[in-house]
Amino acid sequence: MTTPDLQAGERIDQLYSQDIQIIQSPEVFAFSLDAVLLADFAKLPPRQSSQTVDLCAGNGAVGLFMSSKTRGRIAEVEIQPRLADMARRSVALNGLTERVAVYEGDLAQVNQWIPKDSVDVVTCNPPYFEDLPDSQKNPNQYLAIARHEITTNLATVVQTTSGLLKMNGKAYFVHRPDRLLQLLDLMTANRLAPKRIRLVHPKPGKEANMVLVEAIKDGKPGGLRFLDPLIVYDGHGEYSPEVKALLYGTD
Repeated sequence: MTTPDLQAGERIDQLYSQDIQIIQSPEVFAFSLDAVLLADFAKLPPRQSSQTVDLCAGNGAVGLFMSSKTRGRIAEVEIQPRLADMARRSVALNGLTERVAVYEGDLAQVNQWIPKDSVDVVTCNPPYFEDLPDSQKNPNQYLAIARHEITTNLATVVQTTSGLLKMNGKAYFVHRPDRLLQLLDLMTANRLAPKRIRLVHPKPGKEANMVLVEAIKDGKPGGLRFLDPLIVYDGHGEYSPEVKALLYGTD
């Protein structure tokens, strides 16, 4: 691995289950459990010729966490220069520069780097909150852009995803349950047929606070499956066995 130059406030964290190291900064961006869950939920073609794209890549967490699933190429697209720089350095830190590329810019302009209808898999952990006039936003610009639809919105994300995918290519999203119907409507309007949904609950007896969705471009309508729910913490406040394995691996 290449030893990176760290900027002020940055640290190197590790996803122990995959032996992946990642540069983080609480003041700029640090990945959350949703990135780990999305990377696990996505199914990537193992072949070397495959192309996967991660939109709203942040510091590159999802792409890095998926890298062990495929021998193919992974592209990460991130609009914030500081986060894109962190992602590039993390890619180098893990010795993945030959397979993982980071593109800095607006995802709506992604076709300047990646041709339409050429991608096998698109993943996205988009900003969860709409940019409404009365929205309370984090005063930290980096975090506000990551959490609110300031530089993009869900409609643009879904349209861009569909445009990138080949016929029968797969899309994977993580989002909030209260926007699930909006996401499904946008998918249907953009030739993406939802196929698998999994709700994520913080602990037993609590409402879901995340949802994972798989869709297929130009897939046959119908056949939507709801998977067993994922529980993050057990009744004692410890990680559930599934989540613990995703974070730390199995003994």
